[in-house]
Formats: sequence, structure tokens, C-alpha cells
Amino acid sequence: MLFFSFFKTLVEHEITVELKNEVCIRGTLKSVDQYLNIKLDNATTTDESRWPHLIACKDMFIRGSVVRYVHLPPGIVDTNLLEDATRREAEAAKAKAK
Repeated sequence: MLFFSFFKTLVEHEITVELKNEVCIRGTLKSVDQYLNIKLDNATTTDESRWPHLIACKDMFIRGSVVRYVHLPPGIVDTNLLEDATRREAEAAKAKAK
């Protein structure tokens, strides 16, 4: 559940989503759910010569099962917050296992 909360903090930021079929799409993150289904606005493909049919699509819904990677701009990730949340989740799992 940690990744879902993390991605919620990135709403309204520009991200790049790499799909399993090698397509890379850049756009503004509008929403994300627990299945990593992503809604992008102002979407563009990073290689328009290879994927010309995607030029006309500006708003996209990407199913989570086809996502390979989500690339984030380096300045928008709060690593301290992410490390703290990961540490708390690991401690909770360890306590639950006992």
C-alpha cells in the first residue's frame, strides 16, 4: 500500500510511463489507483516518429498491468518521507510476524 500513497503525492506532476511494449508516454499525472492504473493529461509519446498514431491522444488512461516503469523527475521525490514510510512498514511487518 506504500507505493499507492507515494504515487498520490505525485498528482499534478509530469511523469514518464514506460509500457511493456516499449512505448514511453510523458504527461501530467491526474490520478492513480491501487492497481497502478494511471490517468495522464497533456500526454505525448517520447518518440513520435515511431508511434505517430499516438500524437492525437492528449488524455490517456493506462492500465496498470501494462506499466513497466514510471520515471519521475529527480526533484519531486521526497526521499526522507519515503525512507521513513518504508522503515515504519518494515517494522510493522516484523512486529506482526512475531
